[in-house]
Amino acid sequence: MNDFFKRDYNLRYFEMNKHGMASPVTILTLLEETAADHCLNIGYSLYDLEKQNIGWVLTSGVIEMTRYPKYKENITVLTWLSKYTLVRGYRENLILDEDENIIGKAKGRWVFYDIQNRKPIPIFDDIIQKWKFNLKSAIEENPELINQGGEGDLKNEFCIYRSDIDSYKHVSNIRYLHFLLESLPEDFLDKYFLKTINAKFFSEAKFGDKIQVYIDDNLGNNNFLHTMKNNADNKKFARAHTQWENIVS
Repeated sequence: MNDFFKRDYNLRYFEMNKHGMASPVTILTLLEETAADHCLNIGYSLYDLEKQNIGWVLTSGVIEMTRYPKYKENITVLTWLSKYTLVRGYRENLILDEDENIIGKAKGRWVFYDIQNRKPIPIFDDIIQKWKFNLKSAIEENPELINQGGEGDLKNEFCIYRSDIDSYKHVSNIRYLHFLLESLPEDFLDKYFLKTINAKFFSEAKFGDKIQVYIDDNLGNNNFLHTMKNNADNKKFARAHTQWENIVS
């Protein structure tokens, strides 16, 4: 595979959970850090785009982990674009350990976005030419998983503070994952790790909103559906399907 970009990381203490493994939030953060560096590498830094009121917004994505890296472990994140539409790019990712074994896979659908007017715009031709693309797909999305089941029960509610808002003036997708994890029982998180998450974003949550998190746990086999809504008008912000596996000591 020639058309890919890579970043190496050494996992740090504050990125670990209580088991000494990288948290799901850490993994998502490293995936997005690699994507940001990929933008910088072709001369389209996210900060430079912001000066033009333009950015990339994640509308759906899936992550599948075989295992999570441990404290001080060295990993490599590979990323590339598998295809484009007029306003969307499909970003693929592989996470490799020191022996180049694949320990994680991810895919995200990103929209090129006019921040000021809150709408998609055509991707610059120069970005497409410089990024090129590779048809290889790291992982396949299954949107049907997100749509099955009901909303379930209300598990938590979060006030949106300034620290939850990114430079695009809405809640960062990383914070949604944080809210999802915070809505699960601690004793469950002590026993299981997040193997797969498949998520879709429907609308923007902003400063001052309150997000309610509902969980449908009737799917069995440690499969859950998570729905995040505005407490004021029930507007749906995001929905995700998660699958969990036992933590092996």
